[in-house]
Order: sequence, then structure tokens, then C-alpha cells
Amino acid sequence: MQTNKTEIDHKIIKGCIKGDLKYQEMLYRQYYAYGMGITLRYTKNKEEAIEVLNDSFLKVFDKIRMYNTNQSFRNWFRQITVNTSIDHYRKSKRMVPTESYDNYDQQSSALIESNHMDAEDILKLIRTIPEYYAMVFNLYEIEGLDHNEIAEKLNISVNTSRSSLSRAKKMLRELFEKQNYTNYVGAV
Repeated sequence: MQTNKTEIDHKIIKGCIKGDLKYQEMLYRQYYAYGMGITLRYTKNKEEAIEVLNDSFLKVFDKIRMYNTNQSFRNWFRQITVNTSIDHYRKSKRMVPTESYDNYDQQSSALIESNHMDAEDILKLIRTIPEYYAMVFNLYEIEGLDHNEIAEKLNISVNTSRSSLSRAKKMLRELFEKQNYTNYVGAV
């Protein structure tokens, strides 16, 4: 009889609760790629994403006894990783946009030269807008938080959350349109 993924996860989690390094390594390997996908959305480069992910795993191992086995481990892990990403941002940056969003276009010129966009291109595009706006965009569009929740997490007003999301979407729309225009001109 073949064991299913949930049974394997529970066995790994039980080992982690006991502090067994072998099981911690197994959990780390199993959720590394998933966690990296999350942290890359909230950081500017891979090195910073790895740092945030490692901090996330340390929190997971520290709080694993608090995990409710009736809920999805993947969702619990995602929440810790997103919160760790936000904490990292708060520690390293001011929570107000320090860059003029009119200047974001300079960073994106290299992306606009390619002929198509895949998931990695979209991620790179999001990284070209100021970090603050990317944070609000990710929390709203990808994590599904509402403006009240974003305001609470980032210690900003609800109206600031709304206007920041609007600006982020405008920046991304302009970059996307520029990408499509370049592709069209290149094809002619």
C-alpha cells in the first residue's frame, strides 16, 4: 500500500516537532521551491529571497508545535513565509515609497527587449516597480488580502493601500503595454 503525501507530511512534521534534524532537512527540501517562489515575489533578488526563506524555516521549526494538523501545512507555511517577508521589508526599508514611481521605467528596459513573457518575465516585471508598490500588489492580488488586512500588516491607512495598488497596477500595465508594443514593432 502506497502512503499518500499527507501521511508523509505528518510523519515529517512529527519528526520536526521532536527536533530531529533529519526530518527538518526533509521538510526544508520538500518546501524549499515553494517557499522560494513566495519570497522571490517580496524581495529584489535571489540572495535576499534565500535569506528571508531561511528565516521563514527557522520560524517554522521554532513554532512547529503550534501547527494544527487539521489545517493545510502548505497554507500555514505560506502564511509564515509571507509574514517573514513583510517583517524583513519593514526592518530594511521605510514603509512609504521612497522612489518616484515615474522613474521605475529605467529599471525595466532590459525586460522589454524579449519577444514573449512567461511567469519568470512577469516576476521580473513586478520586481522593476518600487518595492513598496510590489509589496501591496502581491498582498492584494496574489495572497488575496483585502485593503484592511494590508493596512494592518504594513501599518498604513486603507486609502494608502488602495492608492498604492492602483499605482502598482498602472505601472505594470504601462510596462506590459510597452512590452507588447515592442513585440509588435519587432514582428513587423
